[in-house]
Amino acid sequence: MDQIAAFLSGPLALPALLVTATIVLWATAWLPEYLTSLLFFTVAMVLHVAPADAVFAGFLSSAFWLVLSGFVLGAAIRKVGLADRAARLLTAHLSQSWPRMVGGVVLLTYALALVMPSNMGRIALLMPVVMAVADRAGLAPGSRGRIGLVLAVGFGTFMLSVSILPANVPNLVMTGAAESAYGLHFGYLPYLTLHTPILGVLKGVVLAACIWLMFPATLRGGATAEPATPLSAAEIRLAVLLTATLALWVTDTWHGISPAWIGLGAACLCLLPRIGFLSGEEFAAATNIRTCIYVAGILGLAAVVSRSGLGDAIGRAVLPLLPLDPARPSLSFAALVALTVILNFVITANGVPALFTPLAKTLADSAGLPLASVLMVQVIGYGTPLMPYQASPLVVAMEMGKAPPRDGLRLCLVMALITFIVLVPLDYAWFRLLSWLG
Repeated sequence: MDQIAAFLSGPLALPALLVTATIVLWATAWLPEYLTSLLFFTVAMVLHVAPADAVFAGFLSSAFWLVLSGFVLGAAIRKVGLADRAARLLTAHLSQSWPRMVGGVVLLTYALALVMPSNMGRIALLMPVVMAVADRAGLAPGSRGRIGLVLAVGFGTFMLSVSILPANVPNLVMTGAAESAYGLHFGYLPYLTLHTPILGVLKGVVLAACIWLMFPATLRGGATAEPATPLSAAEIRLAVLLTATLALWVTDTWHGISPAWIGLGAACLCLLPRIGFLSGEEFAAATNIRTCIYVAGILGLAAVVSRSGLGDAIGRAVLPLLPLDPARPSLSFAALVALTVILNFVITANGVPALFTPLAKTLADSAGLPLASVLMVQVIGYGTPLMPYQASPLVVAMEMGKAPPRDGLRLCLVMALITFIVLVPLDYAWFRLLSWLG
């Protein structure tokens, strides 16, 4: 009690109260998410909780601009007809049954993650196509089946991509922090071998099964392949632009240009007079400023936690409570997963590796596990959010597809329960089989 009283009366009390209130409002949806973000910005600045560059770090983040450009690209894909054209091809193959459609969409999210490094970019490309598939399959806006497909895009894009090293932001933060702190380098294939069987393939099967059961739907029958029609001039120009954008995204490790700036450049081309595809009014209609503010709030909260020292304080406070025991590696493994889940509540998925990685050496010594293994365990935790706000791609997908927050929360909780009961033990066995636990 004395430690709690000292904490609440110390310099971290105000950041802790603000962060807690913001998370509670996001989790309970008592206020709209964008309004909670605006209140967070206001209170943080009025009360000098953190410097402005930390509070508004979300607007400086590449993720924010990738979200904005994603809305523009998605609107252009829908307007020129490419979304409907792709949907016609997919519907004929996926509309035989609801399980096949759900499984096909989940598989598509994972396949695209192998070649495209940006979660937000993948959602921007897939969502308009999948929504067009839903229209052609008779899944009306607001229907359970349509919501299920929206969640398949969002959850498949984020959850499964953690098994592919360059496919999402938390992975890159983790590998960068591990390299700078410990000089460790993780190879693409060893990482893929360690995480793909459980966090990629099995989790994808679980996700598809959960969506199939939780969001039942009846598809409009009789969908067949339609005769191909010639591409219009606008479709050809946009297809060339998207191909170039995808090529630059895939090769970002070679040229060094962030996927966010590539996407923003493509969005600018879509908005240019004469050669573009969207007018100013269409840009305003396509850009969901509510989602952009929400994402900026999530990223700003993570920056405030880090800059204020609250994250370090939480790490130091939690560390003595963990049941780390070299004689019981399975218990230590579970405790490390639990730690990442706890951190995910406070600093969200993008911030977890930035805080967890500096603690990894101490955790490894206490648990008697190899340092590289401890660093890899965190992937399980930050790849399994308990609430949608913990992973901004989920928020963006749900907003783009107009999926109710309560449905995203339900799926988060069900996936987390199955992951912790079934997949974490399997992951532990796979780590041991590959000799990652010593």
